[in-house]
Amino acid sequence: QVQLVESGGGLVQPGGSLSVSCAASGSTFSLDTVGWYRQVPGKQRDLVARIDGYGTTTYADSLKGRFTISRDNAKNTVYLQMNSLKPEDTAVYYCYVHQWSDGMDYWGKGTLVTVSS
Repeated sequence: QVQLVESGGGLVQPGGSLSVSCAASGSTFSLDTVGWYRQVPGKQRDLVARIDGYGTTTYADSLKGRFTISRDNAKNTVYLQMNSLKPEDTAVYYCYVHQWSDGMDYWGKGTLVTVSS
């Protein structure tokens, strides 16, 4: 069974930086596409960034240049480095894995990032 555990969320001031991470267990991980979505109350969950098994990255257009996704296959962990944070980046950030072996998507429970002074 695939399990994802996010960590690193919290409160940060506008213009600051924050890194969140997601540790996966029970997945083939190195073969899988992994990434991050975010959601604010009352709105849909939107893609932030993803990285596939070849290391190819995709970002939401509005976040390019400020957010960086990376992965460490030895640790089964995906990271999201967020810089120059804005209040509108406030959201619950969800980690996901699209598992190659069964074609299923698996989600973490989310970590709250609040950008406020």
